[in-house]
Amino acid sequence: MSHTPHDALNTAEPHSARIYNYWLGGKDNYPADRAMGDQILSVLPMIGEMAVQNRAFLQRAVRYLVEEQGIRQFLDIGTGLPTADNTHEVAQRAAPDARIVYVDNDPLVLAHARALLTSTTEGHTAYVDADLRDPAVILRAAAEHLDLSRPVGLVLLGLLFHIPDESVYDIVRELVAALPSGSHVVITHSTNAATGEAMEEAVRQWNEASPVPIVLRSPEEIERFFEGLELVEPGLVSIPMWRPAPAEVGEPQFMDEFGAVARKP
Repeated sequence: MSHTPHDALNTAEPHSARIYNYWLGGKDNYPADRAMGDQILSVLPMIGEMAVQNRAFLQRAVRYLVEEQGIRQFLDIGTGLPTADNTHEVAQRAAPDARIVYVDNDPLVLAHARALLTSTTEGHTAYVDADLRDPAVILRAAAEHLDLSRPVGLVLLGLLFHIPDESVYDIVRELVAALPSGSHVVITHSTNAATGEAMEEAVRQWNEASPVPIVLRSPEEIERFFEGLELVEPGLVSIPMWRPAPAEVGEPQFMDEFGAVARKP
C-alpha cells in the first residue's frame, strides 16, 4: 500500500503491487517491476510460489467462510492489483448476494480495482481509499456498504508486515472490536521459519527497491494477532497446509508465509 499518487504513474520504478502481479502471472506490470521481481526470485526462488499460494489460501478461506460459516459480507483491506479469483469472485460464486468492500490506499490499485472488480447484480462491491493505519476511517466507510451488526469476514492478506512496530496489534484489535460475534479474521504474514537467511535477504532487497518496506515476524508474533479469537483448525500454519484441497497432489510445501482463520466468539 503506497502513499503517493506519483507512484501510480511512475513505470520506471518498481512498484510492490505490480511486482506481486508479475509473480502471479498477471499483465499489469512493467520492465522495472519484472527486473526487481526476477532479482528477488534469484535470492528466494520460492517467493513466486508464495504469491500463488497466498491467492490459493484466500480462495479456500473465503469459500470456507461462505459455505461453512454462512458469511455474506467481507472487508478486504490491502486489495492489491486484481488477478483471477479475487475475494468477491470467490464469495459471489458460492453466494451471489455476498457484499464485499475492498480497501487500499494505492491509487494504482484503486484505479484497476474500480475498472475490473465488478459485482454480481444480486451482490455488492465497493472500494474505499483508506490507510490501514486509520482503522476508524475504514470502519466508517465500510459501514456505508456492510451491516456491521451481522458477521463479517475481515481479510488482511500480506498486509500487516507493512507496519513494523507494535501499533499493528492495536490496529487489528480495533478492527475486530467493531465486528459482531461470529465474524471471522483471515490473516497471512511472512516469516523466516522455512528459509531463514534467504528470506531475510529477499526482504532486504525488496525494502531497498520499494517505497513500502516490509518486516518479517515469527510464527509466535503472528499468532498474537488472533488473541481473544477462536482459531479454526488447523490453526496458524504455513499456508499450503491450511485445509489443502483434496485434489492437491503430494505433500504441501512448507514456506515462509503463515496464515490462519479465526472466529470472534
